[in-house]
Amino acid sequence: MSSAKITVDDTRHVAKLARLSMDEPRLNKLTGQLESIMGYIAKINEVDMSDVEPMAHALPLHNVLREDVVEPGLPLEAVLKNAPDTDPPFFKVPKVIGGEEDSAG
Repeated sequence: MSSAKITVDDTRHVAKLARLSMDEPRLNKLTGQLESIMGYIAKINEVDMSDVEPMAHALPLHNVLREDVVEPGLPLEAVLKNAPDTDPPFFKVPKVIGGEEDSAG
């Protein structure tokens, strides 16, 4: 297992860093749990990983999006058909910048 033993003081220090308030029975329980976790980490470190390539994910990821294919757009008449007001080939919209409301004030 691990060579360094986790003490109650170590657990108390970690709890303080995490800003956790714990009583002694809880600290004793967590000390044992941390010791167990560190043992598992030491066991994992024993595995030879020299031939393993680093990766970001355990499984290979593939892009599931479709190809970006250029297709013909809508005809101008179809685009302007649902607009409330048009001046072909443009949409007509109310003036929002530089109107009388903007200059008053």
